[in-house]
Amino acid sequence: MSNGHPHHYQVDVTWTGNRGSGTSGYRDYGREHEIRVAGKPTLAGSSDPTFRGDASKHNPEDMLVTALSTCHMLSYLHQAVLAGMVVTAYVDSAEGSMETDAHGGRFTEVVLRPVVTISATSDPAKAEAAHEPAHHACFIANSVNFPVRCEPRIVVESA
Repeated sequence: MSNGHPHHYQVDVTWTGNRGSGTSGYRDYGREHEIRVAGKPTLAGSSDPTFRGDASKHNPEDMLVTALSTCHMLSYLHQAVLAGMVVTAYVDSAEGSMETDAHGGRFTEVVLRPVVTISATSDPAKAEAAHEPAHHACFIANSVNFPVRCEPRIVVESA
């Protein structure tokens, strides 16, 4: 184990998909569930529609890609401050790829595609370079066993 500082996160998940006969058959139960973190809004969850889930609810695969995207963004914004850059907008269109087979499934990669807008006085080269230390600082990316690639685009505001 590391000598670092431990951090703990408590999440309560309640399955709400019992349609009266529990898991009596693959088609007999719903995949709906509620995700609660104390003091925060409840998230409505389900499985991916491919796996008989409700497409209008958050699924674990979406949330994994979300966690990687938001972790990179937050790490990047910190790197921007350290590099003396002013970021005025950040939008990511992240995409995860997963494969399934007879033994289950696994993510094969996640690609982040952030479009970062910086002030006219900020250095685009520094803005581009800051993605590398942001990636290495991302707790979630450091915790997964598949590649997380970043394909950033830098936009400079007009003066």
